Amino acid sequence: MPLLEIENLSVRRGEREVVQQVTLTVNASERVALVGPNAAGKSTLLSAIVGLLKPSQGAISLAGRPLAGLGNREIARRIAFVVALQEGAPRISVHESTALGRYPHTGPFQDLSATDHEAVKRAIAETCLQELEERSLGELSAGERQRALVARALAQEPGLLLLDEPSAHLDIGHGLDLFALLETIAVRGVAIIAVIHDLVAAARWATRMLVMDHGRIVDDGPPERVMKGEPLGRAFGVSITEARATGGMGSTWRFERRASG
Repeated sequence: MPLLEIENLSVRRGEREVVQQVTLTVNASERVALVGPNAAGKSTLLSAIVGLLKPSQGAISLAGRPLAGLGNREIARRIAFVVALQEGAPRISVHESTALGRYPHTGPFQDLSATDHEAVKRAIAETCLQELEERSLGELSAGERQRALVARALAQEPGLLLLDEPSAHLDIGHGLDLFALLETIAVRGVAIIAVIHDLVAAARWATRMLVMDHGRIVDDGPPERVMKGEPLGRAFGVSITEARATGGMGSTWRFERRASG
């Protein structure tokens, strides 16, 4: 049974239909890069999957159970959502932030159990934040803060992890570290869908790429094929050509703006 099933999903924002008739399935351990131009509907699709936006039509199911029939806490036990890094940060420690990920399991005003503490400890260790555990989020670098957000998500122990621009504001090194961490998370069975603007990074990390354009999924498949496909270039208004790199570095990609008209 697929972990996530979406059937004929449409989502409206005001008078505009931002997501249009999306149908797809995602299985455990898949690393899915969701790509497309600005205002294509990518973030709106993630918000609908996690239940923050109500579809105007269609259905979403998690492991065979309709999302519409699940409460917020039950959804949060199954799905974690890491939004794009924002300016500013609350004055709480990395440990306190990570512990908030246990709320779907404990409920309000409940002390953490031994199981909860173990989940928090494991999430902090997996994101290599042990030495920063007592530091305030506001004291961290962008890369460290992004890892802290992922740690909170991991503390939820989700089956599905959604990330909106996880590498935004990160330098190359921190970006590589983050994508390596996400690969490790996927290996243990967590499905990951990440909105990624860097097409080359998306192609290197993902096992599958989804291309959104004007609210629709216009291509879906292995990165090697999608990068060469007409729908991706058309969505961005560019021509994409592949060049084999020397020294065993795999493929490189050249992007050129298409002539208008």
